[in-house]
Amino acid sequence: MAAEDPATRRVQVAEHPRLLKLKEMFNSKFGSTPKFYVRAPGRVNIIGEHIDYCGYSVIPMAVEQDMLIAVEPVKTHTLQLANTDPLYPDFSTTANNICIDKTKPLWHNYFLCGFKGIQEHFGLSKLPGMNCLVDGNIPPSSGLSSSSALVCCAGLVTLTVLGLRLSKVELAEICAKSERYIGTEGGGMDQSISFLAEEGTAKLIEFSPLRATNVKLPSGAVFVIANSCMEMNKAATSHFNVRVMECRLAAKVLAKHKGLQWDNVLRLEEVQSKLGISLEEMLLVTEDALHPEPYSREEICRCLGISLERLRTQILTPNTQDGESSGQRIA
Repeated sequence: MAAEDPATRRVQVAEHPRLLKLKEMFNSKFGSTPKFYVRAPGRVNIIGEHIDYCGYSVIPMAVEQDMLIAVEPVKTHTLQLANTDPLYPDFSTTANNICIDKTKPLWHNYFLCGFKGIQEHFGLSKLPGMNCLVDGNIPPSSGLSSSSALVCCAGLVTLTVLGLRLSKVELAEICAKSERYIGTEGGGMDQSISFLAEEGTAKLIEFSPLRATNVKLPSGAVFVIANSCMEMNKAATSHFNVRVMECRLAAKVLAKHKGLQWDNVLRLEEVQSKLGISLEEMLLVTEDALHPEPYSREEICRCLGISLERLRTQILTPNTQDGESSGQRIA
């Protein structure tokens, strides 16, 4: 398992056109020179679509496209964030008391997620400031995890500025948790592969505990990743969280049906583990306990023995609280 520290290496900026261009733009923006650069790749998933947040294993691999950040620590307590893409405006804030507006998935909020995740992990109250220039070549909202790559990049930037150390696994877990500051209820696949990827191999990512195993790809295999130019910003709509919530409610209803303590259950894999059954047996239990037709909120409440108010305020996330039902179906 790749649990070591994130790799660092010395490079001659002049030998890398992208780094050289980023350095020149940084100097133009901030009037100074970056002290270091941080990179985090995007990803494509091969097997296991939308099951990481259910606790089940996935097989993703990193792509060449990435997020790259040029960084200069400063003596003030101010974060100054800029982007090489003029579509994303500059942003400045104090490095202390970071507030992230879940209702506005602006680009800089993803950086703040990674920053705040490291801050809270170490329980720090006063952090130094920094100037950062972000350059990304992952098509935004394309399903290649540009947002998670930015969160990961920001987490690693913050860790480096503070002079602290964490393993790749610890960083992945922190960044997966911290991306929820912006309202996305992801499962951790994107952040895990961004840190744990290795050249020439896909990874079997397993959870609880997080671990990664090399998956040898067929000799001569070529993966073609085509950009459809259709965009979906997970944090800007409720679609992603509705799907997560449907699975979460399914897990709770299954747990209640089987006489388990369901209140704290969040993932279907938890139910399977508590029942001590195989995946095949879990499928049979699911087919027996849940009907294929959509569940209304009232029916979910009857199944769990709770009020609509408790469902809305204690179980549903803010962007899944409204509407006629929790989604189209929970199974």
